This record gives sequence, structure tokens and C-alpha cells, in this order.
Amino acid sequence: MEFITAVGLKEKLNNNESVSIIDIREQYELDICKIDAVHIPMADVQERINELPLDIPVVILCRSGKRASALGNLLIAEHEMKNIFVLEGGILAWIKDVDNKLEAY
Repeated sequence: MEFITAVGLKEKLNNNESVSIIDIREQYELDICKIDAVHIPMADVQERINELPLDIPVVILCRSGKRASALGNLLIAEHEMKNIFVLEGGILAWIKDVDNKLEAY
């Protein structure tokens, strides 16, 4: 599993690089703040695994990076996915380093 910084992810998006962002936070967290990502709550990822692309980087996002790291390890160990990245520091890092207009929680 690899990590990507918020600034690194923003650069990929600015360069129109293919990347899939999966936000695994709960709905109440998205109601506070969100970025353009596919919402798949952490508890639902296993049953929605077919929604994760295999041919481009998949960046997993949570609040701080802890849940995303745990899920990333699971996807690699159980599903042998090799294209998993974790947004280091989660949405909090995105707010701090990319878009401080979003509400931190």
C-alpha cells in the first residue's frame, strides 16, 4: 500500500491524471464536508468491491487516514489489489493543505 499527500493528489487532479477517489466516511461526515469522490462507506466496500477500478490508482479517503489505511491493507491482502493509495492525513490534510474553506471536524 502506498500513501499520497493531499498536495500530490491535487496535482494529479490538476493534471487530469486518471485516479479514482473513494470516500469511505459515513454520511454524517460527508454532510460536514466533502470533495469530489465516490462515496462507499467503509462497511460497504467488501460488497461493492466491483466498483473499484483495477486499471487506475484508487485513493482511499477517510477523516484522518486511519480507517483508509486499515481498508487499504484489507484490499491488498484479501483482494490482491495493487493500485491502492491512502490519502495521508485524510480529509483533514486536504483541508489543511489544499482547501481550507472546507469545515474541519
